Amino acid sequence: MSAPELILHNGKITTLDAAHTEVSAVAISGGQITATGSEELLATADEKTARIDLKGRRVIPGLNDSHIHVIRGGLNFNMELRWDGVPSLALALEMLREQARRTPPPQWVRVIGGWTEFQFAEQRMPTLDEINAVAPDTPVFVLHLYDRAMVNKAGLRALGYTKDTPDLPGGEIQRDKAGNPTGLLIAKPNALILYASLAKGPRLGFDDQVNSTRHFMRELNRLGITSCIDAGGGFQNYPDDYRVIEQLAEKDELTLRIAYNLFTQKPKEEYDDFARWIGMTEPGKGSDVYRMNGAGEMLVFSAADFEDFLEPRPDLQPLMEAELKKVIGLLAAKRWPFRLHATYDESISRFLDVFEEVDREVPFQGLRWFFDHAETISEQNMERVRHLGGGIAIQDRMAFQGEYFVARYGAEAAKRTPPITRMLDLGIPVGAGTDATRVSSYNPWVSLYWLVSGRTVGGLPLYDEKNRLDRTAALRLYTEGSSWFSGDEGKKGGIAAGQFADLAVLSADYFTVSENEIKGIEAVLTIMGGKIVHGSGEFAPLAPPLPPVSPDWSPIHRGAAAGLHRQGCACHTHRQVWSPKEGRFWGIGCDCFAF
Repeated sequence: MSAPELILHNGKITTLDAAHTEVSAVAISGGQITATGSEELLATADEKTARIDLKGRRVIPGLNDSHIHVIRGGLNFNMELRWDGVPSLALALEMLREQARRTPPPQWVRVIGGWTEFQFAEQRMPTLDEINAVAPDTPVFVLHLYDRAMVNKAGLRALGYTKDTPDLPGGEIQRDKAGNPTGLLIAKPNALILYASLAKGPRLGFDDQVNSTRHFMRELNRLGITSCIDAGGGFQNYPDDYRVIEQLAEKDELTLRIAYNLFTQKPKEEYDDFARWIGMTEPGKGSDVYRMNGAGEMLVFSAADFEDFLEPRPDLQPLMEAELKKVIGLLAAKRWPFRLHATYDESISRFLDVFEEVDREVPFQGLRWFFDHAETISEQNMERVRHLGGGIAIQDRMAFQGEYFVARYGAEAAKRTPPITRMLDLGIPVGAGTDATRVSSYNPWVSLYWLVSGRTVGGLPLYDEKNRLDRTAALRLYTEGSSWFSGDEGKKGGIAAGQFADLAVLSADYFTVSENEIKGIEAVLTIMGGKIVHGSGEFAPLAPPLPPVSPDWSPIHRGAAAGLHRQGCACHTHRQVWSPKEGRFWGIGCDCFAF
C-alpha cells in the first residue's frame, strides 16, 4: 500500500461516523480520504507525504449549502457592498458613503441581501434621506430581502423611473403627492419589480466576472464551504450566464463542488425551456466538481409563492395546476430530478395534488425531487412528501424574517416554521442552506446558529427545544444531509475512507463555544478534493494565490481577499473598518486590527 499524499494530525476531527465519531488524524491521497485514526497514521508516511499539524483544532467535513445562488452570486460579487453582520446602521451608511465615493460612473453601488435591520444597534432600516445624503451623485440600489428596494435619486435617474413610469405587475413604485417616485420599490406581493430593476444596472465584463466568481468561491471556502447546489435564479439564463463557471471548470479552477439546477426564465414559456434543455443536457452531465443536477427551483411562474411576510399570503392563480402538471409530466417522463420553491402550506397542498396526479400517470419510482423552504408545511403534507419519496431543503430565511412572521402570524405559529425536527422524525431527507445571496447571508455559521439556538440574527427566540437541533444534528444537515439533494450520499458529507477529501479546520471549536459565538466561526484551512483552497493565519502560506480583485473600485478591493484582518485574530468580526490614519473606511477588517 502506497504512502498517503497528505496527513492531517493532532486535531479533534469530527467524522460524523457513528462508529468513530472523533479521531485525531486523517490520511488523504488521490483526492479521497484513505484512512482515519490516531497519530499512528504518521507511521504510514514517507518522504513525499505532506504533514499538517492541526495543534488541537476542530475539523469538520466540508460544509455543503443545498440551496444557494452561487453562479449568479459569483457574477456580481465584486460589484456588491455587503452589509452581512455589520453591527450598526451608522457603520453601514459610512460604508455606503465610502463606496459611493470610489465607484465610477456609470456603475452603481449595490447592497444586495444578507442583512436585516434587526442586526443593527439602531433596530431600523436606513431612510431614503440618509441614503441620498451619503450618496448624492452615484446610483445606489439597496435590496431588503424580497420585500423592497431603496433607490437614491441618482439611481432613479439611472433606472429612468419618472412620474410617468407605470407600476410593474405585482409591484409598486412608491410616489409622493405629486406622483414622483420616492425611491422605494415595493413587492406586492412578488419580487418581479425588484428583480427587473436590479437587472437594469451595468454588468461586469467577462474577465471581471471570472475574477469575481473566483473571489466569491474563495470567500465561501473561508467559511468552510466545499460544496453547494446552485438553485438557478431570475435573470440567470442557460447557457449564456454559465460561460464563466464553465470556463473555470474547464481550467480546473473551481474551488467548490457545484451541482446546478436549471431555472426557467419566461412566464408561459416554461415547458418550452425545459423541452429545449432536455435536448441540450441531462442530469449528471459533468464531473464530481461541476455537473447538472436537474430542474428548478422555478418550474412555472404561476407556482411562485414568494415569502414576503410583510404582505398577506398570496393565492396562486387557478391555472397553476395545468401549467405545473405539463412541466412535471415532462420531467418525470424524461427522469429529470426537480426542485420547487414552496413557502406556504396552502401552496404545497396544491403542488402535491399535481405531483400525485402525475405519479399515477408517469410513476416517479425513486425520481429525486424536493421542495425548497417549506416554512409552514403541515403534518399531512410532510406525510405526502415522504410517500412520494421527496425531500425538503430548508434555509435560514426565518433568521432574517422571523420578526415579520411573528408580527403577522404570531409567536405560536413561528415555533414550527419550518418544522425541522418533525421532518427528521418522519425520515424525510433534509438538507440545510442559506438561499443566499439576495435574501440571507451566504455565511453558513449564521444558519447553524439559527438551527441550534432557534433565534433570529436580531436575537428573537423563535423555537422552543422541540424544534431546535443539537450541534451534531445541525452539522449533519449541512454535510451528509445536503449530499442527498445532489445524489452524493456516501461520497461526501463525512470524514471516512473512500469519501471525498473535503474538510474544514475551524477557527474555534463549534462544539464548545457559546451559541452566539457560532456566528463568528470561520475556517483557517479548507481542503476540497485533497487540495488546499483556503488558508489563513499560520496556514495562509499554504493557500493558492488569487488574482488581484478587479475592477479596482470593487467593494471587496483591499478587503477580505487582501487579508486585512490580523492573521490568527480571535474576534471573528470581519467587516469594513474605520482607519483613523486614512480618515476613511478601508476594506474588510476586524475589531482587533490595528491600522
